[in-house]
Amino acid sequence: MNPRQTWGYISLDRRQRVTLIWAAVAVVIPAFEGTVLVIAMPAVATEFHADTPALSDLGSVLAIGALGALPLSTLADRYGRKRLIAVGVAGSSLANFASGFAPSIAILAFLKLFAVCFEVLVAGVVTALIVEEAPTEHRGAAVSVIALLSGVGIFLVVVAYPLIAPNWRWLFYAGGIGVLVAPLIWWLLPESKAWQSVHATRVTGSAMRLLMQPPWRRRLVILAAMTGLLAILLEPAGLLYTVYASFVLHWSTLLISILIVVSGIAGAVAYLGGGYLTDRFGRRGPAIVLTVATAASTSLSFATGSAGFFIGNVLWSGFASANTPVFGAWSGELFPTRARATAEASIAVVAAIGSIAGLQIVAALASTTGLGGAIQLGGVAALAGALLLLLLPETKQQPLPE
Repeated sequence: MNPRQTWGYISLDRRQRVTLIWAAVAVVIPAFEGTVLVIAMPAVATEFHADTPALSDLGSVLAIGALGALPLSTLADRYGRKRLIAVGVAGSSLANFASGFAPSIAILAFLKLFAVCFEVLVAGVVTALIVEEAPTEHRGAAVSVIALLSGVGIFLVVVAYPLIAPNWRWLFYAGGIGVLVAPLIWWLLPESKAWQSVHATRVTGSAMRLLMQPPWRRRLVILAAMTGLLAILLEPAGLLYTVYASFVLHWSTLLISILIVVSGIAGAVAYLGGGYLTDRFGRRGPAIVLTVATAASTSLSFATGSAGFFIGNVLWSGFASANTPVFGAWSGELFPTRARATAEASIAVVAAIGSIAGLQIVAALASTTGLGGAIQLGGVAALAGALLLLLLPETKQQPLPE
């Protein structure tokens, strides 16, 4: 017998619960490590005497790290999900631990490049695994739970950093715990049944070659283009908002942490709300509305003073968080099991290109328009990307393509 129990409003059997727990552990550690640099960016900028162009270059180097996730993700489609998730957790932890010893911003960028590679790998493969293992009617909810649990890692950084600021290196040292956790993930995380079924019954060829066939090619191009356009706005905004708050608005570390906590609470509620919304009303409609709302609220954050920045950030967090399970479920359903992890990584690569473009635009314009004005200009690209979603099919509760 395999009795089912309820996790929130999702009915799961024992195997699915174990998968959810260890998948959550796998994303908590990279979420912790990836948040350190964002929250500590003002201290990093001060220690290394870095201006806005230097910080934009740092972000651009980090975005390049997503390129390395693509070949690793093809291995997840060929050799299974859990092995590559464990490798990703170990790799990101090693790179982040080493980042704590970086003597210069150039060395920090080099080490974090490898960290980002493994962080993107974990995010994409975990999403594929959860979509494959979740009950059909609750795929959005399952992705929302994983996103919510990953927020534990972000919360730990938010709470810890004000207590140790400006000693940002200590948090990178703490991220090394993932090296110890990775073997447990390899051992205890169940493998995807959907992947095992396809792997056992079909001859698996090149995942990328499969994605270049119709209808997958069109879907990949549209979703990747949309994600890249959105990244032109969200990457500079997400990487530099603490710098903006600290150097432009002259906020203290404590006030920035309060903003992050309030935004995190809004985001946590929105994660669950987005999962419910997409399982009830589908993928395409909510994705378009939430993407437009995310772009508008992000731009608002940098268009006004302290009050508008605070309100805009909370709204931005809420809309973007609600959109996470929508896109997580939708992207998983749009592509075949034999190439699902590769598709996630391919989209991340194009997002990295958009991120680099956005950061370099900000670096070029910040001296004339100001940091906030330069970031706002990315909102035009983000809104254009939202319209591309009209070209994708609705996939709610449809069987996963093999």
